[in-house]
Amino acid sequence: MYPTSPLRHLATSHQEQNLDNKLIMITGANAGIGKVAALELAKQGHHIVMVCRSQERGRAAQAEIKAASGSEQVDLLIADLSVQADIHQLAAEFKQRYDRLDVLVNNAGAIFDKRQKTADGLELTFALNHMGYFLLTDLLLDTLKASAPARIINVSSDAHRRGSLNFDDLQHEKSYSAFPVYSASKLANVLFTYELTRRLEGSGVTANALHPGFVNTNFGSTMSGIPAFFIGIISRLFATSPEKGAETIIYLAASPEVEGVTGNYFVEKKATRSAPESYDEAVAKRLWEVSEQLVR
Repeated sequence: MYPTSPLRHLATSHQEQNLDNKLIMITGANAGIGKVAALELAKQGHHIVMVCRSQERGRAAQAEIKAASGSEQVDLLIADLSVQADIHQLAAEFKQRYDRLDVLVNNAGAIFDKRQKTADGLELTFALNHMGYFLLTDLLLDTLKASAPARIINVSSDAHRRGSLNFDDLQHEKSYSAFPVYSASKLANVLFTYELTRRLEGSGVTANALHPGFVNTNFGSTMSGIPAFFIGIISRLFATSPEKGAETIIYLAASPEVEGVTGNYFVEKKATRSAPESYDEAVAKRLWEVSEQLVR
């Protein structure tokens, strides 16, 4: 049963657990809304595990967050989340260092103006924005279940409303255009969240997706030429701040108000109806099955 009402609650036997001092993993945590969420959650006293692709940028952000939050419980793990071998190594390293995971925030993502292939032979946008979420969540699911009540938060976008999935060309070999491909990956995030909710029923682990808003970050840094120029202008004129964009992530990660709430799409900290296509259970199941086949 997929979500059809604004709020759906998941009953657990641990409802009264203290919500303080969570262990929270945030991917893409060295910049933008991921960095803001890491900082604000560290200020609240939570133990943060940052996941970044660049060790140099990751260490700089880690030092900045420690200094600004006054917390030493800000750790750093390095992985390229478009590469499946890196994701496996990340999950293994995490499990060696930590015995629990209270919140997983899948945030790392990007848009690319030209089609690129990953080391696994996948189209880069799909590999990073969807398969990164899918594989990392799968590899950490046993730890999340053992830590229940636990939360999974998938950063999507209202761009998903313009997205569609073509299973005959999921890797966009026949046709590639940056914004439609990005929108498709964000639709995949919502479909994945709802299917994950169904599969987690009764586990004590919740899963929700969110739209952070149109945020003024380095989102367009992977673009070039005219698209990059227009993204820059639009961002300066209309985009909200990373601080505002991170509010819903922080809310879903730490607020007691959403304890047990699952299978929703949040905008500005409110459960909102996502695109009609995102509630297609058959499409969500097929995406899950195809994703499993693509995991090496």
